[in-house]
Amino acid sequence: ELVLKVRIQNPNLRENDFIEIELDRQELTYKELLRVSCRELGVKPEHVQKIRKLPNTMLRKDKDVARLQDFQELELVLTVSDKNLLFRVPTLSEQSGYNKKASELTY
Repeated sequence: ELVLKVRIQNPNLRENDFIEIELDRQELTYKELLRVSCRELGVKPEHVQKIRKLPNTMLRKDKDVARLQDFQELELVLTVSDKNLLFRVPTLSEQSGYNKKASELTY
């Protein structure tokens, strides 16, 4: 496996931490990188304008992805004009594991 650090490019966030993703070294393609990154970050692939290898290199094709090394830092640059929509925090009732009956208990 190839381990990469990815995040969504957003200079407006105070904390914009990377997450680590794993790619199968047998499937090092741009499409697979995009698919895994989007799934892990909760972004739709059609909202990604480009993938940037930090600090300043755009990834464009499978050969670019094949050259990546463990723990390189990548950013997804989004095309959506209102990026805040992509960072909406789910309400308590939308979160998995939420139990409505338990929240209504009275003492």
